[in-house]
Amino acid sequence: MKKIALITGINGQDGSYLAEFLLNKGYEVHGTLKRNSVSENQTSRLDDVYDQLKLHYADLTDLSSLISVIQKTKPNEIYNLAAQSHVRISFDQPIYTANVTGLGTLNMLEAIKLIDPTIKLYQASSSEMFGNNIDEDGYQRESTQMSPVSPYGCAKVFSYNICKNYRNSYNMFVSNGILFNHESPRRGTNFVTNKVCKEAVKIKLGLSNQLKLGNLDATRDWGHAKDYVEAMWMILQQESPDDFVCSTGISHSVKELVEYVFNKLELDWKKYVSVDEKFYRPEELNDLKGDSKKLRDITGWVPTYTFETMLDEMIDYWLNKLKKDYEQKESYTE
Repeated sequence: MKKIALITGINGQDGSYLAEFLLNKGYEVHGTLKRNSVSENQTSRLDDVYDQLKLHYADLTDLSSLISVIQKTKPNEIYNLAAQSHVRISFDQPIYTANVTGLGTLNMLEAIKLIDPTIKLYQASSSEMFGNNIDEDGYQRESTQMSPVSPYGCAKVFSYNICKNYRNSYNMFVSNGILFNHESPRRGTNFVTNKVCKEAVKIKLGLSNQLKLGNLDATRDWGHAKDYVEAMWMILQQESPDDFVCSTGISHSVKELVEYVFNKLELDWKKYVSVDEKFYRPEELNDLKGDSKKLRDITGWVPTYTFETMLDEMIDYWLNKLKKDYEQKESYTE
């Protein structure tokens, strides 16, 4: 009998890769979408598997919609990936972020408790929960004190703790995956990795001449989303629920990211990149580097992408896409 999975935020970067992964594992895959007045591009990340999915409208801020979709789908596993996930924007929309990213998780837990407490829940936690706290060896791990420096990070800490509370109070299978930054060609272009890759390619093709960024000295532990969704699945296959850091253990600065991408395209980044204070956060998060030893030891998870191969894939994606878009535009004007 097929396992049934429900993915909230299935049309996001992680949701789309996870959907493909679970379909390959033989799952029946359901996903939730938030109603959007412009629906044409809402499921573009799911184009390759769209006809194999069962999609439903629901919203984490609407408990009744969560109850309805869980009753309909009867999932064995739920992957709660939906959120207002952009850290900088969380400063502009703190209340909305708290409602969706924080209280939305509580709504999900209540819906599961009311309908079927045996459902396994994966909660998408974040390295942003640590803030600027870092252990003496330079790493952040499950035991590192959490002191978030953004409304997004604060909302994620609430979600993390309420998940642990429901796990202990009601004997529910609820696991937190504390994922460090993970990227891909499907990442939104308002996130720094894909922003850099896209704009650098545009500069290479003569479609742009500048790239404005925030803090170039901030360091992040960047992995590939395709590797990280496999970790999500592995976490829910364990005999008991737990909390796991998922990371590569290697960090790079934004400046190093820029240098690699521009060098790959044979461009001098200093001619095109400038710093704009509007991209700084009101409270900066300086360094993130995760220790995923617990995850690796217990599940056997090993990332297949490096920082460089991840960026190579993203650069190639934008080269192919922007060249194709340009060729189509030329053919229309002929």
